Amino acid sequence: MNLCNFVFFISPTKPSLTLTTRSFKCSSSPPTSHQLKLADSLQLQTLNILEWPSVCNQLSAFTSTTMGSSAARGGQVVIGRSPQESRRLLDQTSAAFALHLPPDFSGIEDVSEVVESAVSGQLLSIREICAVKRTLWSARALFEKLEKIGEQSERYYPLLEILQNCNFLTELEQKIDYCIDSKFLVILDRASEDLEIIRLERKSNMDDLDTLLKGISTKIYQAGGIDKPLVTKRRSRMCVGVKASHKSLLPNGVVLDVSSSGATYFTEPRDAVDLNNMEVRLSNAERAEEQAILGLLASEIAQSGSDIKYLLDKVLEVDLAIARAAHARWMNGKCPVISSGGFENDGLSINIEGIQHPLLLETSLGSLTGHATSKSGNSIMWCEENGVMGQSLTFPVPIDIKVEHETRVVVISGPNTGGKTASMKTLGVASIMLKAGMFLPARNHPTLPWFDFILADIGDSQSLEQSLSTFSGHLSRICKMLEVTTKQSLILIDEIGSGTDPSEGVALSTSILEYLKDKVNLAVITTHYADLSLLKKKDSQYENAAMEFSLQTLQPTYRILWGSTGESNALNIAKSIGFDEKVVARAETWVKRLMPDKAEKRRGLLYQSLMEEKNRLEVQANRAERIYSNVMDLYNEIKEEANDLPKRETALKAKEAQKTRKEIITMKSQLETIVKEYEAKIATASIDQLNTLLKESESAISSIIEAHCYTEESSATDAEASSLSVKLGDQVIVRELGNKLATIVEPPGTDGTTLVQYGKIRVRANVSGMRGIQSSSDTAPTPNSQSQIKKQGQRIKSLKNLSEVKNSEEIVYGPAVQTSKNTVDLRGMRVEEASHNLNLALSTFRPGSVLFIIHGMGTGVVKESVLQILKKHPRVLKFEQESPTNYGCTVAYIK
Repeated sequence: MNLCNFVFFISPTKPSLTLTTRSFKCSSSPPTSHQLKLADSLQLQTLNILEWPSVCNQLSAFTSTTMGSSAARGGQVVIGRSPQESRRLLDQTSAAFALHLPPDFSGIEDVSEVVESAVSGQLLSIREICAVKRTLWSARALFEKLEKIGEQSERYYPLLEILQNCNFLTELEQKIDYCIDSKFLVILDRASEDLEIIRLERKSNMDDLDTLLKGISTKIYQAGGIDKPLVTKRRSRMCVGVKASHKSLLPNGVVLDVSSSGATYFTEPRDAVDLNNMEVRLSNAERAEEQAILGLLASEIAQSGSDIKYLLDKVLEVDLAIARAAHARWMNGKCPVISSGGFENDGLSINIEGIQHPLLLETSLGSLTGHATSKSGNSIMWCEENGVMGQSLTFPVPIDIKVEHETRVVVISGPNTGGKTASMKTLGVASIMLKAGMFLPARNHPTLPWFDFILADIGDSQSLEQSLSTFSGHLSRICKMLEVTTKQSLILIDEIGSGTDPSEGVALSTSILEYLKDKVNLAVITTHYADLSLLKKKDSQYENAAMEFSLQTLQPTYRILWGSTGESNALNIAKSIGFDEKVVARAETWVKRLMPDKAEKRRGLLYQSLMEEKNRLEVQANRAERIYSNVMDLYNEIKEEANDLPKRETALKAKEAQKTRKEIITMKSQLETIVKEYEAKIATASIDQLNTLLKESESAISSIIEAHCYTEESSATDAEASSLSVKLGDQVIVRELGNKLATIVEPPGTDGTTLVQYGKIRVRANVSGMRGIQSSSDTAPTPNSQSQIKKQGQRIKSLKNLSEVKNSEEIVYGPAVQTSKNTVDLRGMRVEEASHNLNLALSTFRPGSVLFIIHGMGTGVVKESVLQILKKHPRVLKFEQESPTNYGCTVAYIK
């Protein structure tokens, strides 16, 4: 019978590690208590084997509260019980990672023991009650800080959500604050009416007692009974000092104490006895009333005990999330992605590039306390982006782990001390860190599955108490692991089948791997048995990997060669550590005698595999270099064009303005000449001649207007645009380039597109979005333009001065050049906010403006709202939707 869907969980509030079950979908009976206990024991052993407690201790250096530090050092870090819970933990870490500065945890204390004492009926001290009050206040301040941050962006919501449903017990906090002065740790008079009355009576009584004793002591001093007036307290009663020789000055006085020399008596005068008795009674009454107040506050805390404990757990959860983010910054970690089991990521279920073991990073990154944390005030010192994160690490050597979806067993071979075990441990620790919501010290976006069980057999399992040898110890542990594995488990076995006869070890190991292949998600094993590497040829569910070994330096490189098989290189290692050359030479002779063909064949296969890998990497490197060179060339061209645009725009505007001024001056001069001639002739002309002169003047004005009037159509119909015939070398206005002038560099294709060049940039554009450019001499006025000229001439005939001509001109839109001043960015806004900002911009922009509206793509809701507003707004003449050159942006022309 197999166990299904076990989930390991570390409770954040209990001191022990517990194993829980999420669901069992087995065809047979549910798991027995023995199997649950066995699974619990194996998982705990695996955590110790993979040194998870050390990783948790590393994380404790980044916590901000004593609760978080204690929980992390004790290994009490939450590990997700399901993929959903692990994703939630990763979301919390990502939200904390995005914070510019960590929230303040100062004032938050672990008051769980105080709450337990209150629940058990014990009386709490003022200091303990004030600790509860400070914790409640600080927890509420923490939530308000996170709530303020959450208003800026939804990406902080996973962190805010932790404290969302907590009861911060504001009334209890206010009640404690009303009764106790937390600064001086005293109960205030207003705590109860009886306490206030008692303290008033005690003050009045003490004033009377003090006045009385000061008067008596002064008389004793004047009578020579003491060197100076002395009023003091002995045995909790107020008294005066008097010399032994003058004790008769206080008849019937009660001697409370005598000085060490016996020369001074501390005597309570008879008149002060009643006042002292009253002081004792009032003092006892005050103490009893204070105890009653503390008892009431302790009772309030006991009643809210469950809420306080829940709040502490949630604060601890926030602290650990912040600590995970700080830990990620310290080691330059990347957020892992939980693979869903499909064939994304190039068909890889595990795709981790350049991962390093977090425990080995301490030697490279330095002291945790020096780089990552500062415990003063229990606040984390947030790592800067250009600090430790920017270091280029050479140790530990980064490794790549790439496993395809259909692979179930990975066989890693290679020399001793070559990094096989360290690589396997790194995969195991990375899998646990993913479940715990921690980032991984890797590059890019590390991807790996969520494993319910991560079971490992690494190290010496021999036991003298159980009469187990090394081989039998390993075998016993593997047998237990097989009993509890599921389809979602990760199995890690180091040196499988070692410690016995090689032939039997190979046979047993092969059988175990055949069994694991159908029972687990992934099994990773290391071995020196070359026969196990041959399993890949028979079954595609196997994969080989070898630890690289440099034959030149006779040292391992600690890198994994996927798809290759490695040799143990025992003789090379023996030579490198100083063995006698005769011993090594004799061993090489024996190797050739025992398996000459196999040794030569393996050496040849390994060399061939390495050469193929080298050639493949060289091809990829050359291809990447070419792509990079092309990208940089294009980048430099675009950069030059972008830098030159303002100058070209300024020069073009200046040229057009100068040309327009000249035309206006010429036109004005011509019109003035016609007017003067007309005025000169009408002085002597008859009525019949006036009509002729008027017609001649009107004809002359129309000719002038026709010569200086531009009749370019504002828009063309789709039929006219589609009928445009372009050929190689033609200059056209391209709408997709923002109505820029470009040159045809390639004949139009059958798909209705052609290649045009604008400056140094070449793009493919639709022919239907182009307008041809023709010279004025070749262009005959169209019927429409002639009618327009005639109408405009008739209007000008009725004008009385040139200023009216200027005011009658229609609005001419300049080139559609996008700048920060004519752009409205609506991305990230809700529909209502976006609509308001757009309407405001449409109302404030001057006539003739070109407005660029960036709405992005997303769900398309904001875009649809923008289009509806532009269609109905009275100030919008027309608008153009996005094109390949301005994707996610709509251009509007203001009337």
